[in-house]
Amino acid sequence: MRIAIDAMGGDNAPHAQVESALSAAAEWPDTHLILVGDPEVLQPLLGPKAPSSITIESALEVIGSEDEPVKAVRRKTDSSMVVAGRLVKEGKADAMISAGNTGALMATGLLVVGRLKGIERPGLAAIFPTLDNVGILALDMGANMDAKPEHLVQYALMGSLYRNKVHGIREPRVGLLNVGTEASKGNELTKTAFEMLEQAPINFVGNVESRDVLERPCDILVCDGFSGNIMLKSIEGAASAIFTLLRGELMSTFTSKLAAGMLKPSFRRVRDKMDYNEYNGAPLLGINGLVVKGHGSSDAKAMKTAIRQTRTAIGNRLIAAIVDEFSGK
Repeated sequence: MRIAIDAMGGDNAPHAQVESALSAAAEWPDTHLILVGDPEVLQPLLGPKAPSSITIESALEVIGSEDEPVKAVRRKTDSSMVVAGRLVKEGKADAMISAGNTGALMATGLLVVGRLKGIERPGLAAIFPTLDNVGILALDMGANMDAKPEHLVQYALMGSLYRNKVHGIREPRVGLLNVGTEASKGNELTKTAFEMLEQAPINFVGNVESRDVLERPCDILVCDGFSGNIMLKSIEGAASAIFTLLRGELMSTFTSKLAAGMLKPSFRRVRDKMDYNEYNGAPLLGINGLVVKGHGSSDAKAMKTAIRQTRTAIGNRLIAAIVDEFSGK
C-alpha cells in the first residue's frame, strides 16, 4: 500500500512527519510512504540510511494556516497538500495524510481528489477518547458548518461502515447529538434527522447529550460541523484545564508534592487515556479516495497513529465499501 504524507503541513512539520515515517517504515516495511514536500528540506532529515520504502515527491509550495482554503488550493498547485491529493487522484497513492489547514484539506478533497457519487457533503470523522478506552467516532467535526437532515443520515451510514471496517465493530450504535435525549427535543434539523435516522438501515439508538459522550453511549455520533467542532474544542479545553488545575494543586505544598510523586503513575495513565495522539487521524468521508486529517499540533507519535489508522482503512477497503453502499450494490 502507498500513503502520501503532506510533509510540510502542521505545527511540527516537517520533523514530526519525517520521524513518524521512519518509525512506521521500520514497523511496516510493506508500506510505501511518500513524503511530499521540498526535497532540500526533507532529504537531510531522512539521512543517508533512509529505507527504500520512503520516497520524496517534490512540492515547493506550502499552504499555511492563514491561507484562504479554496483560493490557496487553486493557486498553490505545487503545494505539498495539493500534490499529495493529486497522487491519490491519479492512483499513485492509496491515501494521503495531512496535519495542515483543515479548510484547505477539505477543498483539496473536493477540488483535487473529487467527491464520491451520491454524497452531498463529505464529513470529517474524528475519534474521541472515552472512559472505556474504545473511543467514539463523531462526524462532522467541522468540514461543513451547516448541514441538512439528509447529510446527517449520510454521515451515519459512512460512520457505520468506518467503525465496522476499521475498528471491527459489528452493528455499531449511532447517536444524534442533541440538547436532550427525548425524540421531541432539538431544532428543526435534529427533529427531522431523528425521523430519517430511525428509518435508515443503521443501528440508531436516539439522541445523545454532549455531557455523556465520554461514557460512549454510542459508537458513532452524528452532528452538523458547527456543533461538532464546538463540542470537540470544548472537551479538549476542559481536559487541558483540569490537568493544569491538578498540576497547580499538587505542586502547591511540600505534602502535596510528596503525594504527587506517589500518584504520578496513576495520573500518567489518566493522561494517556485522554491523549488525542492515541486517536489521531480523522478521515474525510465522502471523498473518492482516502484523505486523512491529522491534528494540527501532531507530533511524531500522533502522525504514526494516523499512518496506522490509514493502513487499516486501506487494508479493509473502506472507500470501496462506501462506494458500494451509495451505488446500491
